Amino acid sequence: MFVWIRPDGTVHLVYDDALRGLLALGPAAIRRASHVEPTPDGQWTADLGPMEGPVLGPFATRAAALEAEQMWLVHHFASGHPQ
Repeated sequence: MFVWIRPDGTVHLVYDDALRGLLALGPAAIRRASHVEPTPDGQWTADLGPMEGPVLGPFATRAAALEAEQMWLVHHFASGHPQ
């Protein structure tokens, strides 16, 4: 689980169904961080355009694309980016 608490008190995290209970703590805004989609040749990409990021991949599996997406998001938030 990756949770970022900013100095202003806002919390950012990569959504996971296991964290659903956190939504009961107060108002939440959930938004798409990427689009993980298959390519025409059966591989997978993670388009991080919604976070003003790159397109990652192609990857052989959807799981690999999701892992790369999560790693990019962790680095993105840990680096102090505002989004």
